[in-house]
Amino acid sequence: MVKQVRARKHKVRTSVHFHRPSTLELPRKPKFPRKAASGARPVDDFDIIRVPVTTESAMQQIENHNTLVFIVRLAATKPQIKRAFEKLYHVRCRKVNTLITPNGEKKAYIRLLPEHEALDVANQIGMV
Repeated sequence: MVKQVRARKHKVRTSVHFHRPSTLELPRKPKFPRKAASGARPVDDFDIIRVPVTTESAMQQIENHNTLVFIVRLAATKPQIKRAFEKLYHVRCRKVNTLITPNGEKKAYIRLLPEHEALDVANQIGMV
């Protein structure tokens, strides 16, 4: 019996780059969790609004512009601040302006609707 030997044909390469063939990638099955604690806890309204500001300029804002001034959470957005304020103090507000102070805190100017008096709310909170 005569063994036939065939000449091996080489694949014609059309690209100068070599790409590894894709292989089987199994999902991970860890023996223990990589993080000890789970994700961050949800933010509640008491965490968004921190403290009222009781400086002279804040008192002028209360009297002249029907506006209350608070130090709020740095990551809080204007809609979150508005929702938290309305939920905590049961007073509707017209708009919220924010700024970041030079010492790295966020200050929120909360302007109330004309039917609510900022001085009454400040007395209720204990600011005045």
